[in-house]
Amino acid sequence: MRERPPGRSAAQAVLDRLREEVARRDRSLGLTEGFGPFFAMMRAAPTLVARLEELGHRMNDELAAVLAEETGTVPEDPLPRVVAAQISGYHSLIFGEIGRRVTAGERPDAIAEAVTELLDAIEEMLGAPMLGYAVREERPCSE
Repeated sequence: MRERPPGRSAAQAVLDRLREEVARRDRSLGLTEGFGPFFAMMRAAPTLVARLEELGHRMNDELAAVLAEETGTVPEDPLPRVVAAQISGYHSLIFGEIGRRVTAGERPDAIAEAVTELLDAIEEMLGAPMLGYAVREERPCSE
């Protein structure tokens, strides 16, 4: 999200990144043949699941702090936290869908197609306030 180009909102940048990763069947998403058994083993380890949840909460908090910084709001302002929670929510939804399908033994191409449809639905349901929040501004060149 920090590397997004001018004119891109935080929410749109995350959606764009997810789309790119799905399109190239990125290994970090688990979109590889044979990932299902490994993923099932990970989900069966309570300590690993707890650690992943903790990381998710930490990422949400850090995203809220970055959004507050970028929009110039005070840390107590609820809006950066609300936007961060929305972004974290659809990010989690995508990863959950991939995990469900990988565990069911679906092939990466079929998963990618379904997840792309899910991304389309998410983007369609996000309103202008969400897609217009924290739009990266053009930065003037320093001389």
